[in-house]
Amino acid sequence: MRPYFPLAHGIPRRDDRKVISEIIHVIRNGLRWRDAPGDCGPYKTLYNRFVRWCRLGVFDRIFSSLSAKAGDPDIIQIDATHLKAHRAACSLAKRDVLRHIGRTKGGLNSELHAVVNSEGKPIVMALTAGQVSDHIGARIIYPGLPNAATLIGDKGYDSDELRTALKAKGIATCIAPRAKSKNPAEYSETMYKKRHKVENTFSKLKDWRRIATRYDRSADTFFSAITIAVTVIFWLM
Repeated sequence: MRPYFPLAHGIPRRDDRKVISEIIHVIRNGLRWRDAPGDCGPYKTLYNRFVRWCRLGVFDRIFSSLSAKAGDPDIIQIDATHLKAHRAACSLAKRDVLRHIGRTKGGLNSELHAVVNSEGKPIVMALTAGQVSDHIGARIIYPGLPNAATLIGDKGYDSDELRTALKAKGIATCIAPRAKSKNPAEYSETMYKKRHKVENTFSKLKDWRRIATRYDRSADTFFSAITIAVTVIFWLM
């Protein structure tokens, strides 16, 4: 991870490894930044370092590098999950901040769209407002799809447009058709049963309390928190 952090200039700063450990502790346990334990100094220093690294794309580069080393998977799975937004994340104190928070029947939330490999490790992710459909989410992450043989998805991705786009990319589909589909597409029920891996991925991710409940106003910092959790759970453990 060392090559991805910015170089220190001037006065030596606190050890990056200790700082990242404190950041992980806060995200995993759902703490306020002021409640972070350890010897990293004032909590504002810890939070400011986290925000600075988010804006520099440090955590995104670490995740992208680790997932790329796994190579192109044979089977990928796509799905989306809602992440509840706390009232602190919905504050309108900064109106110019990109939020990606929307309203659904479950209240205010964000939606995480993810593609995982056959082991359930995320390789592509995107964050949108909660009311964004699965199909639109698939359009967003489509450019980042790896060269896989087959994509497995649930009924939310039942679309001729998506199947055509995937076919052009050389990816076969195993997508369950909607119940009211006039011309239901064929799919392998045996292969479709493997889709539980992506559900397991979301369950593990929501064990981190600042992911299951969103406290960050900014979509950038919240998505960076998700990236940190994914990196630790699936790519470093």
